[in-house]
Amino acid sequence: MDKKLIVITGASSGIGKALALKFSFEGYPLLLLARRVELLNQLNLSNVICKSVDVKDFENFKTAIKEAEEIYGKVDCLINNAGIMPLDKIYNLDLKTQHDMIDVNVKGVLNGMNIVLNDMKNSKTGTIINISSTAGRWTAENRTVYNASKFAVHAIGEQSRRELASYNVRVLTIAPALVDTELISSTKNLEVIQKYGEWKTHLDGGLKPSTVADVIYYAFSLPQNISLKEIVLSATKQPI
Repeated sequence: MDKKLIVITGASSGIGKALALKFSFEGYPLLLLARRVELLNQLNLSNVICKSVDVKDFENFKTAIKEAEEIYGKVDCLINNAGIMPLDKIYNLDLKTQHDMIDVNVKGVLNGMNIVLNDMKNSKTGTIINISSTAGRWTAENRTVYNASKFAVHAIGEQSRRELASYNVRVLTIAPALVDTELISSTKNLEVIQKYGEWKTHLDGGLKPSTVADVIYYAFSLPQNISLKEIVLSATKQPI
């Protein structure tokens, strides 16, 4: 049977890039979305459409998906991976940065879901995978707004899963702890960056993006009538 369309946001680096490589290796047609489309093109993958899309822009996001569906058919799996993590105390973060975190990490997820979920509901199949974080389960220093955004992703996943279950649509929440990515790059406070680096070194870099991608692929590849619902994963050395 021909494999169906997979959409991955934030696919230019980190977990998103690892997911693109994994799903491409497994033979799936892909729509890869990121603001830095040149990095997507550099992957040089076959059977892939690369688009410069900011997940905050619903119409652009929707247009990219509809154009890909004209070529590959309806989306079988949407992976909402795009996210930003500027860390600092709430009194140090400017309000625009706080709003950007909510817009990308929460509204971006809602945008993607609302583009595909009714088609999935009507066809009674499909999978939505939202990449959250352990920051969606526990609060921590310098993460007030980031925690808020990821708690929201968990809540969206939990209740939408219940509302879509009778339609055979899976909604999975993936909550990794520290992953060796460039997510910290949006943080400006040098002291926070230094402490993050020390913590990361103590944990031997944390999880590899390819490891997270393998776990996500495993969850997706289970039969449609089996849903793992939520996965929390970390390096063994990391307590949470």
